[in-house]
Parts: sequence; C-alpha cells; structure tokens
Amino acid sequence: MAATTPLHGYFRVLFLYDVSEAIALDVLRSMLESKGVELRSSVVHPIPHHLRFERPPGVEPAGLMVLETGESVEVRTKYYDYGVVSIELELPFEGDWESLVLESYRWINAAELDNRASDLLTIALNRIKPALVRPYKTWLREDYLIVHLPEIAGADGKNVSAGELLASHAQEIAQLVRGDSVPLSEAERQEVLQSSISYSRTDLLVVGWTGALVYGSTEGAEMTIQILEYANTQLLEFRHYDSLLTQLLDGVYRSLERKTTAWRLSREAARLNTIRLDVMELTEKVDNAIKFLSDMFYARLYSLAAAKVGVPDYRALVDQKLRTAGELYRFMVDQFNQTRSFVLELAVVIILIVDLSFLFRGK
Repeated sequence: MAATTPLHGYFRVLFLYDVSEAIALDVLRSMLESKGVELRSSVVHPIPHHLRFERPPGVEPAGLMVLETGESVEVRTKYYDYGVVSIELELPFEGDWESLVLESYRWINAAELDNRASDLLTIALNRIKPALVRPYKTWLREDYLIVHLPEIAGADGKNVSAGELLASHAQEIAQLVRGDSVPLSEAERQEVLQSSISYSRTDLLVVGWTGALVYGSTEGAEMTIQILEYANTQLLEFRHYDSLLTQLLDGVYRSLERKTTAWRLSREAARLNTIRLDVMELTEKVDNAIKFLSDMFYARLYSLAAAKVGVPDYRALVDQKLRTAGELYRFMVDQFNQTRSFVLELAVVIILIVDLSFLFRGK
C-alpha cells in the first residue's frame, strides 16, 4: 500500500441519550407524518437473512448543520422503542493518515458537537413529547466515534486487504480507535488490534471503548455501524437499570434498618417486586431488540463490540442486583407473614383470655 494513497470517508459521532421508559414509534410516526416528515426505518437493505431487528429504530433526517468553523455536518435523529434517542452527526474527511488521526482526536473531544447534540435533543423531545412513555427528568448519555474508510485502492489497482491495512497502519488505527493524538506503546497497540474482525478480504472492524474503525463498502459498513450503535444503546440501558436498582436497594436497606412496621414493610416489598419485574421485562425487551438467527458473522461482530463497550459487565451487575432484589422481596414477605401470624395468634389468645375471664366470673 502506497504511503501517499489519499483517504476519504466520514466520521460518524453518536450521542445517545436514555430519555424515557419507551418511545411509541407508531405514535411518533403519525405525529411526524402529520407535519410532513417521514420517519424512515434505520435498517439497510438488503437485510442479511440471519439478522433481524424486532422493532427497527426510526430515523428522522434533520438536514445539514453548520458549525462555528463553517464546516457542514449531516444530522440524523434516531428513535429506539425502548426509550433511547441517538443524535448522529456525520462529517466527511479527505487527506492522509496523519491528518485523519488529528481530525479524529479533534472530533472526539469537540465540545461544540456535544453542545449542539444536546440542543438538538431538547428540540426533538419537545416536538415528540406525546410519544414518550414515562419520560425521565435526567438523562444518561453515551457518545461514540466511528471512522468509516471505504475500500482503498493499492498501488496495483486492487483494493487493499484488511491484513495489509493492519500491517501497514497499525499505529494510526490504534490511535483512531483510542481517540488519542500521540502514538501508543507496542503493548497498547497490540491490545487494540486484538479487537478486530473481518468477514471478507476487504472489510475490517477494529472496535474499542470510545470508538471504532470500519473499513469496507458502504453497504456492509452501514450494518456494522448499526450493530455498534445498538451495542452502545444496550450499555446505556443497563447503566440506567443498574442505577435504578442501586437506588432501590439502598432505600430497602434503610427501611429494614429503621425496623419499620409490618404493614409498611408489606408496601415496601410490593413496590420492590413491582420495580424488579418491570426491570426484568425491560431488560428482556432490550435483549430481544435484535436477533441473530444462527451462529454467523454478525453475531460474533456484535459479541466483540458489546464486550469492548462494556455491555456484559453492566448486564452482570443488573442481573446480580435483580437476584438480590428477589431475595430481599422474599425475606420481606416472610417477615410480614411472620408478624401477621404473630398478631393473629396474639389476638386469638386475647379473645380466649377474655372468654375465660367471663366464664370464671359466671357471666
């Protein structure tokens, strides 16, 4: 691969927000259509036979946005039915590897993009308020940078292979994925490049916690980017459930320490179980948003992406806290039943004593 080969492609900066328990996509679609806006499906075509989205997120194109620097950014707003809104900002680039690394570092740390995305979200939520189910007062957020490089022609006119790309530009790729402007150590570079996967000779994904490099045709890249975004929405949801369960369990522990009354304990137990069942239902909904129908490439790609952004770690925390909540619920119910049995037995004893007292007094 010639060192002077010009590069072109785009940065896609994702700002993901968990805004509500759910978004009614049917309501949202009819609302936007009444205003002359078409809510498109985000699923690219043709859809691989082994990959299925249960409720594809809806995409609302928002056109171009001009930054303070005069650069134009293409904006899309994407709505997921489990309550996540994605503000996607797409910026084209053209240049060499050095300028690509510097631009990547620039955009991953750009405060203006963060502020603009937040403003766009506020406008969108005010517009679609009737479609939001139990909106949250505060929002959790994730951001992620994806660099897409279309296939690159080598000196022989053939497209550069994934292996050649990794061999000749390992340092730059590692910097892109880590969002760093300085060269990484050999150990760090190797750690980054271990998280790579390819299906064909000329496609490649190198995925990290803050960003990813996608190399290959636009059609294949779109599906890969959709899966990367989905993994980040999962991370966002499980972070929310983890925070919710942490607050819930803290409240239960404080209630138990106060030695609250049996009847209050019963209400606390019922509330705990209701929220526990709600979280179980919602986590199942997030898990089933995308289906891999067999052990195919995209299933492995998703597993790699999910592991790198931290989905399994937060999922394990949520599962652990759900088990703890279940055990606390059973303990609280047992405590309530024991107290109720004691009260009933005490009432029976008191009645017997009263009856006996009247009997001995001859009445």
